[in-house]
Amino acid sequence: MTGILTHLRLRIAGSLRYKLLLLVLFPIVLFMPVMLGLAAYWTQQFSYNQLYQKVNTDLSVAHDVFHRLQQDHLALLKSLAESYAFRTALEQGEAQRLRDQLHALRATSGFDFLHITDLNGHWLFEPVGAPASESKSSPLQEKAQQTGAGAVGVEVFSQAQLRRESDALAERAEIPLLSTPRAAPTDRKTETRGMVLRVVYPVKDLDGSIVALLDGGVLLNRNFSFVDRIRDLVYGPGSLQAGAWGAVTVFLDDVRISTNVPLARGERAIGTRVSRSVRDAVLGHGKTWIARAFVVNDWYISGYEPIVDVTGQRVGMLYSGFIEQPYRDIYWQAVGGLVAIAILSMVFAAVLAVRGATTIFRPIEAMANVVQAEQAGEERRIGTVASRDEIGELARQFDAMLDLLQERNRQIRAAADSLEAKVDERTRELQEQNVRLASTIKLLRETRQQLVMAEKLAALGELTAGVAHEVNNPVAVILGNLEIMVHELGEHARPVQTEIDLIMQQIVRIQSIVDQLLRYSRPGHYTPLVESVDVDKVVDSTLLLVRHELKRKEIRVETRHAAHNRVRINPQELQQVLVNLVINAIHAVETGGQIELATRDWQHQGVVVSVKDNGRGIPRDQLGRIFEPFYTTNRQGTGLGLSVSYSLIRRYGGHIAVRSAEGEWTRFDVYLRTVPVFSDDDEVVMARHVDAS
Repeated sequence: MTGILTHLRLRIAGSLRYKLLLLVLFPIVLFMPVMLGLAAYWTQQFSYNQLYQKVNTDLSVAHDVFHRLQQDHLALLKSLAESYAFRTALEQGEAQRLRDQLHALRATSGFDFLHITDLNGHWLFEPVGAPASESKSSPLQEKAQQTGAGAVGVEVFSQAQLRRESDALAERAEIPLLSTPRAAPTDRKTETRGMVLRVVYPVKDLDGSIVALLDGGVLLNRNFSFVDRIRDLVYGPGSLQAGAWGAVTVFLDDVRISTNVPLARGERAIGTRVSRSVRDAVLGHGKTWIARAFVVNDWYISGYEPIVDVTGQRVGMLYSGFIEQPYRDIYWQAVGGLVAIAILSMVFAAVLAVRGATTIFRPIEAMANVVQAEQAGEERRIGTVASRDEIGELARQFDAMLDLLQERNRQIRAAADSLEAKVDERTRELQEQNVRLASTIKLLRETRQQLVMAEKLAALGELTAGVAHEVNNPVAVILGNLEIMVHELGEHARPVQTEIDLIMQQIVRIQSIVDQLLRYSRPGHYTPLVESVDVDKVVDSTLLLVRHELKRKEIRVETRHAAHNRVRINPQELQQVLVNLVINAIHAVETGGQIELATRDWQHQGVVVSVKDNGRGIPRDQLGRIFEPFYTTNRQGTGLGLSVSYSLIRRYGGHIAVRSAEGEWTRFDVYLRTVPVFSDDDEVVMARHVDAS
C-alpha cells in the first residue's frame, strides 16, 4: 500500500496532467461529503425540533384534556346536587331514593365511589347494615364549604383508605413493580397506593345553607378507559405519520399506573418505571421534560409534566408521546436519496472535469516537449494549435517568444565585446555619485540637528506661554478674593475665612505651575508628586474657585457624584485641568446658562469626569484642532488652556475626549487612571496629534 501511494505521489509531482486532475477532483471528493454530512445533520436537527414542538403541543393538549375530565366529573356532581329529585329526596330523608340516584350516577359516569357526607365527612344514607365510616379528610372539603362551589383535584389514597371504600378498589390499585432499565433503584416490590381524581360538591337547602357534601372519586390505577380517552383526543386520526402510534400514561410517583404503552402483545406496561433522569427533572425539580427517550422497549418522542395534588405536592407525572421509528425511517430514506444524488453528481462532475481538462493538457504538454528540445540544443516549435482559448494563445506566443529569444541572443553576443568598456565607464560614474551622496548625507545631518534645535525652541516657547497663562488664572482668583476680604472684613475676619484659605491654595497652585516649567526643562529628572485623590472632593473644591465667575453670569451648576474609585494624581494638576474646562464652559454659555459636572467609574480602570455646557458648541471643522497650542476661538484666551490640560492628563496615562453639537452643547470627558501610566513629553505630543487627527 505504501509503494502504491509513493508511486502516485511521484506521478502527481512529475505530471501537470495529474496535478490538474487532482486540483479539479479533490474539491469535489472533499467538499461533497462535507456538505452531505452538514445537510444530513441540519435535516436531522430540523426534523427533531419539529417533532419536539409537536410532542410539546401534544403534552399541552393532554394536560388540558386531563383537567377538562376533572371539570366534567365536577359538572356531573353539580348536576346531581342541584337536581330537583335529589334535593327533594334529601329534604324528605328518603335514603333509598338517594342511594338509587348515587348508584345511577356511578354506573354512567365512571365514579369508583360516591357518598353523601355531613360537613365533617361522615357518611350519610348508607345501606342498612353497612358499617359507619367517614371520607378521607381533604382540603377539597374545606374549600367546597368556604366557596359554596365544587372543588376537584388529585389525591393519593393509601391502601387502607382505599379498602375503606371497597376491597375491589384496594386490589385494583395494587400494582407489582417490574424491573425497568435506567430507573432509580428501589426496595419496593409493589405499589399499593392509588391516585384518585376526587370531587367534592356542597349540597344546599332552600335557604342556601350547606347541609351536606357530595364526595366522589375516580381511581386512576388501571383506569385504561381514562388514558385511552385522553389518547384518542390527543392522537386522533391523521395526527401522526402512517405506522406511528401515540401513547398517554399516568404515573404515581415514577410508576406507570395507567398507560397504553405496550409491554408485550396485548399487554400494557403497567408497573414499569420511568428513567431516573426524567424522574429527577420532573418530580425533583418540577420541570417539563421534552426529549427523545427509551420508553419500556422502544424509542419515543416523549413529553412529561408533573401532576400536583390538592396540597401542592408533586405526586406523579402525565406523559404524552409517540413512537419514533416511522419518522426515523423517513429520515434515513431522505438521507439515502440525498447520498445517491450526491454520488451521481460527483461522478458526472468528475467525467466533465476529466474531459474538459484534456483540452488544457495537450498544448501544455506540447510546450513541455519544446522546452526539453531547446535544453538539448535542438530548434523546435509548437506549430499550429487548434485551441482558441488562453492556453492556445499562450502556445502561439511561446513560439513567438522563442523566435524573439533567438534574435536577442544574437544581439547579446554582438554587444558582449563592448560591455567591458561600458562597465568601466559606469563604475567611474558610480564613484562620483558616491562622493556626492556622502556630501548630501553630511548636509542632511546638519539640517536635522538644526530642525531638532528649532523644535525644542518652539516647544520651549509654547510651554513658557502656557506657564504665563496658568499664572494669570490663580492671580486673578487671588485678586478677586482680596477684594472680597477688603469689602467684608471690617472688624471681624471670620466671614472671609474661606477666602483666606482659598488664597493659600492658589499660592500652592502657583508653585505647582512653576514646578511644571522646571519639569519640562529637566523631563528625565522629574517625578510627579502624586497621591490617592477623591475626585468628587476635587470637583467640589474647583466649584469653590470659580463660584464668583458662575455667580457673575448667573450660571446654574448641576453635579452628579457617582464615582467610587480613587485615582493617583497630583491634586493641584487635576484641579488646574478642571478649572480650565469649567472656565471654558463659562465663556461658552450665555448669561443664565447651565453647566453639568458628573463623575462615574471608568469600569475597573479609574474615573471619568464630565464637564458639559449648553453653550454655542464647537464647529465640526474646528473640533480636531482644539488641543493644539495657541489655537482658540475665544478672543480673551491664549489658546494654551486645553493644550496644557491635555498634556497633564496624557502624562498620567489618561486622555480627554470631546463631543459637541454646534449651537446646542459641548461635553469634555476626562479619563483618569487609578494607577497612572506615566508618559514622556514626546509620547504626549504624539498622542495629541493622533487624537486631533
